[in-house]
Amino acid sequence: MMALAGHHGLVSDTFPSPTLPASSTAEVFLGYLDFFRGRIVAKVEGLGEAEQRRSRLPSGWTPLELVKHLTFVELRWLEWGFEGRQVDDPWGDERDQRWYVPPGETAETLLAELRAQAVRSRAIIGSHDLAEIGRPGPRWDGAEPASLERILFHLLQEYARHLGHLDIVAELAD
Repeated sequence: MMALAGHHGLVSDTFPSPTLPASSTAEVFLGYLDFFRGRIVAKVEGLGEAEQRRSRLPSGWTPLELVKHLTFVELRWLEWGFEGRQVDDPWGDERDQRWYVPPGETAETLLAELRAQAVRSRAIIGSHDLAEIGRPGPRWDGAEPASLERILFHLLQEYARHLGHLDIVAELAD
């Protein structure tokens, strides 16, 4: 699979077709995550600054808020949840129960943070078996921790769903 190496992570411009060879199920998950991230980055970079900060939907979110949300989704599920790491503000993408990006945060910074999270996520995924169960902790809110495979399946559906939302937003912006 062709990947575009940025200095902060990997994104892919090639759809991970089921006919492409993959060395493992983990590589399949990573391929789709890289592709979805890459499409999110391309869509957001293709919007002007005003459109990046504008909401075109009744729910009120902006493309930059979506980028920050997805960065935190990976952080919450893989670092805070699966690995059980201490995270000072796991819900730092929200304010008053909605996604939030302060005016001073730029698309460049938010996309760099998404790419950096991609590097950390890839390291976590690459160093664990998919059947491994996450560490108990506050992420699970009293439930039993999930396996890495279940977490990755959840991340894929989250990215796919939000990329579809962003496709609509970009179409409305054109």
